[in-house]
Amino acid sequence: MPELPEVETLCRQLRKKICHRKICACRIDDAKIPKMKNVVGREIIGVERVGKTIWIGLEDDTFIKIHLRMSGRLLWKREGPKPKYVRWTLKFSDGAILLVDPRRFATVDIQRTKQDVPNNDFVAGFDEERFFNKQAKRKVHIKTLLMDPKALAGIGNIYACEILHRSKLSPFRQANTLTLFQWRELFKNARAILNRGIEKRGTSISDWRDLYGRRGRYQHELKVYGREGVSCQTCGETIIRVRQGGRSTYCCPCCQKS
Repeated sequence: MPELPEVETLCRQLRKKICHRKICACRIDDAKIPKMKNVVGREIIGVERVGKTIWIGLEDDTFIKIHLRMSGRLLWKREGPKPKYVRWTLKFSDGAILLVDPRRFATVDIQRTKQDVPNNDFVAGFDEERFFNKQAKRKVHIKTLLMDPKALAGIGNIYACEILHRSKLSPFRQANTLTLFQWRELFKNARAILNRGIEKRGTSISDWRDLYGRRGRYQHELKVYGREGVSCQTCGETIIRVRQGGRSTYCCPCCQKS
């Protein structure tokens, strides 16, 4: 599933490509996507990310909300044959945005009001005091907390594993046992890793591609995710994979003892 860096990458590319442009046509090729009335001829005035969702603002104060879910991706296409698994198309005078989604989990719909940008987003805005009051004392595994969208926006399995490794924290550590210093280090590392992921246009391990069909490059900088059986670049111990909450968690048993 695309995480914060991947969705932020798309939003930044979309802003440059479609803002202040008028929609020429809207085509739906999947009955699971609801009909969109009154979007043709509308000007796009902005593109924002809220967590892992994309909000395209129209001139009539409505929004196109896109959630890519498991395997959805957006592709800018000028001409040529249409790729497989296109479910939705938004056309402009010189090209179109295609929603390519083989699993059909992605959602697109019209919203009359936009969800507020959360205050739990390390890139868009983070309220540290509110986090300490609402989340830091929870008796849950720290990795579970990192991936809870109500606690922190946009972090999924890949970046949670990387953040915890850099922070030298066990994914099974109880969140309420972290010291203030450990929380502050985790916050610093989370910002650094997520922003680096954005700089590299995301992590392409399987389906992820940016708006122009290019693979991201952050997969070349991963320290633990997907590296089971490989030596840790920090201490030399072998990276392990364990099951946690129905997902694979990658960690170093030496660096992440605490």
